[in-house]
Amino acid sequence: MGMNVSRQVDLAENEFLQRFVGKTHVPAYDDDFWNNFLQYHINLPTNSQEQLSLDSRLESLCQSFISHNLHTGNFGSLINVFLLKVSELLTLSDTESNVHIWHAFNALFIIRCLVKYMIETGSEYQLLQHFEALPAQASDGDAPAEEPTASTSTAISIDNRAVEETRAAVAKLVDGTKFETFLEALVNIIVVIPVKEFTYHLHLEAVNCMIILLSVSLFSQQAMEKSTIYRTIYRCQHANTLMSALLHFLSRMSQAPQTMFGFGTGGSFVFGIAESLWSILTFARKQPDILTAHDLPSAFREHYPLANQSLLLILILTNHHATKDNPYRISLFGCSDSQDSPKEEAATFKIDFSSLYNTLCRIVTIDQATLLLYLLLYRNQRFHKYMMAQQNLQQLVIPILQTLYNAPDSTSHHIYMSLIVLLILSEDDNFNKSVHQIMLKNVTWYTERSISEISLGGLLILVVIRTIQYNMLKMRDKYLHTNCLAALANMSGQFQSLHPYVAQRLVSLFETLAKKHARLDQQLKQPNGVTIEPDVSIPIGGSLTPEDMLQDLSVLEEVLRMVLEILNSCLSHQLVYCPNLVYTLLYKRNVFEAFRSHSAFQDIIQNIDMVVGFFSSRLQRVQDQRGELGVSEVLEVISKGASQWSSDRLRKFPDLKFKYVEEDAPEEFFIPYVWTLVCKAGCVHFSSETIKGVTSEIVC
Repeated sequence: MGMNVSRQVDLAENEFLQRFVGKTHVPAYDDDFWNNFLQYHINLPTNSQEQLSLDSRLESLCQSFISHNLHTGNFGSLINVFLLKVSELLTLSDTESNVHIWHAFNALFIIRCLVKYMIETGSEYQLLQHFEALPAQASDGDAPAEEPTASTSTAISIDNRAVEETRAAVAKLVDGTKFETFLEALVNIIVVIPVKEFTYHLHLEAVNCMIILLSVSLFSQQAMEKSTIYRTIYRCQHANTLMSALLHFLSRMSQAPQTMFGFGTGGSFVFGIAESLWSILTFARKQPDILTAHDLPSAFREHYPLANQSLLLILILTNHHATKDNPYRISLFGCSDSQDSPKEEAATFKIDFSSLYNTLCRIVTIDQATLLLYLLLYRNQRFHKYMMAQQNLQQLVIPILQTLYNAPDSTSHHIYMSLIVLLILSEDDNFNKSVHQIMLKNVTWYTERSISEISLGGLLILVVIRTIQYNMLKMRDKYLHTNCLAALANMSGQFQSLHPYVAQRLVSLFETLAKKHARLDQQLKQPNGVTIEPDVSIPIGGSLTPEDMLQDLSVLEEVLRMVLEILNSCLSHQLVYCPNLVYTLLYKRNVFEAFRSHSAFQDIIQNIDMVVGFFSSRLQRVQDQRGELGVSEVLEVISKGASQWSSDRLRKFPDLKFKYVEEDAPEEFFIPYVWTLVCKAGCVHFSSETIKGVTSEIVC
């Protein structure tokens, strides 16, 4: 490359590119050509605009490549050169391997660009044809049998018989052999070569290339069970090793080096070879200084691209074929903590759960990190057990609550997964107890009301209630209500030391729902022929027909019943520890008036009335003696009365225990979700115009 590494050259006029995509076969052993061809520098495109710019510059070259490669077999030569470079890398020392890594990266980047173009514009079969294509003509000087091979396992030699068959055949059978060898080389890069400053971008490119290959599902409508690419990837014998490496890349969160392969910005590495005759467009970009919370997704993607892309690849591999034998899914769900006793039953691989947990705490507000946390919590029993034993759960829970609090800035899927994570956590009684023992001071991002001190449990209740109210106005999703209320219900038997504002919000939630119920009930009683305006704030509403409004009323009554059960559960189990809730119920006793005679609520309202009646009579007696009481005096009376209260007076209801269960056919939800994340949050960008597989919901 020499010193002039940044010189811009028109790609269309470059003689090496023209020869590679042209009509002439370039054998893999033409060292002079490949050494010149692979000597260039590039800053990888990191956003859609940069990718579009690069794609537009490469389009005419890609079209020429498609037109000629089935006759020249130059793509196969490039694959062989790449395989040879990778094979040599496994035997070289650090000081010897810089140039090889540089060349291997450049070869892989060109392969990735061509594969991406072929996937977006053609079919999988055509892509594999280009992998297997052999030169239609061979002279004595470039006989394929003489091409060097990396090894019998990492390179494909082309014998004369294959050439003769190619010459004679109109179309040849594509068996995916060379693709399988190429995939094996990608896996070797990821799992064998250690991640160092000068290998970082080679690892990143290998991960990106796997994502590109798997993106065939975006651009094809055929079932992935019939895909050669998917079959090859999912029968990989090294699934455990690959999954382990990807999870380690995420867990370690190595920052991208400032330079690639040890090159300085001035091109200080001089290899004693001719100056490159071509250079791919260099993109100028602004790098954020730190991993900041206000723009965490962008900072994570730009500063830690290997961790980001590895996380996305983990999600792709584990969520496809979710209901079949998926070795990557089995591997992720079967891994264990490397700090566990050696006597621990067999695990698919070991990783430091402490490091992984700390990384997830740092990035859990990122959509794809929440999804991985969900998978580990729900499916990996060892990780679930480890998390439940952590003393600093607030480091994970608070960012999740921030995601919910800032719901308008998040996707509905991200809100949904954040709530499911809270629901899974709330299934553990120790969690429900400990969150009320963790005190927080000056939670500045909660701006509804200034609260100097509140328990983590109280903050959780406030945010979940706010999410319910947001859902009523914006999302109107019945299942979101269900998950919110299920989490509160699981916690309700352990509510303790509720902040006055938390108690007010709990009762106000019922009051808000009660007003909506009354309004909807009144609308249903309107005489026929009266135009009814929909109440847009009703959770499921917006319909004008009486039948639909009856259904909405039924849903609303289910929600009201659930809120009453949550209040009753707290009073039955924790009344002595929740004087502020009793105070609020006394103050707001009238909100229950309309439901005392309602058959759907009568039984449970009786319990609340009994508690209110007991403390009301005690307050009346004290008030008769002392006169008007202040707030602190009322709370004092309640606290004394609670010590004499017996919950045996209340009607018994089953304990509220809800358990999250993933619905059937999870792929219908998770695959479109994962690919949307890859398109929006990844370092690789796709052409949205040609996406036709998976779902129309994918947006790049």
